[in-house]
Amino acid sequence: MTSPHLGPLGTWGHESLFDPQLARDLESYGYSAIWLGGSPAADLAAVEPLLAATENLVVATGIVNIWSADARAVAASHRRITAAFPGRFLLGIGVGHPEATSDYRRPYGSLVDYLDVLDDEGVPAEERVLAALGPKVLRLARDRSAGAHPYLVPPEHTRQAREILGADRVLAPEQKVVLDTDATAARELGRGAVDDPYLHLSNYVSNLKRLGWADADIADRGSDALIDALVGHGDAAAVAQRLQGHRAAGADQVLVQLLTPEGADRRAGYAAIADAFGR
Repeated sequence: MTSPHLGPLGTWGHESLFDPQLARDLESYGYSAIWLGGSPAADLAAVEPLLAATENLVVATGIVNIWSADARAVAASHRRITAAFPGRFLLGIGVGHPEATSDYRRPYGSLVDYLDVLDDEGVPAEERVLAALGPKVLRLARDRSAGAHPYLVPPEHTRQAREILGADRVLAPEQKVVLDTDATAARELGRGAVDDPYLHLSNYVSNLKRLGWADADIADRGSDALIDALVGHGDAAAVAQRLQGHRAAGADQVLVQLLTPEGADRRAGYAAIADAFGR
């Protein structure tokens, strides 16, 4: 199974954070993919401007929500994008979480149905991945797609996911990071991004409990130990070490979600992390 080539380092962020100039900068720093969060609409309009601005960068969706984006419309967008930019687009899809979707029902069966439509519409399995946390959906990702895109996971989850996926499937976990050597300040910034909303969403909480975290760790905006497990912080070398932890655990690509104070320019941080990661 051949999917768009993913180098070891990518970025993850809401689709509104990325523009063509930032995409060019990220490619020049050594990032090989941008993953667009925020449940992109079925037209996938944000994808082509980023691809057109770069030479080899892969753009992926992280993720298209099956409840809000019609499968046939998404397949049409996939055909449009891959015709113009062959080998540079990866369609990430997932069920989201029940607290955000009133139509949330039979999530596993609905995801299978969505994949069936993508099959009927000619979207190759090797050009799509699934948002997957638990073993059942990880097995579905193994059997019906190029692989898995887990979100809000420590390297221990990456290790378990690789065991389920096998050696020949893509594994691209997201990793939140804060470039700050003041542990208290970094932890507080990270805690805000983790607690709201993820520590109040059943699928993420269930996954953390599967990994051994207790109710006391999840309560009150998350224990320091939990936040440290989910958000890498420190200087660029320390952050790069956390990213390499996912690689050592079996990730093909680790996706940097760089957390900064509101309005900060992320470019210098992206560059420093990539430099440290590559050393």
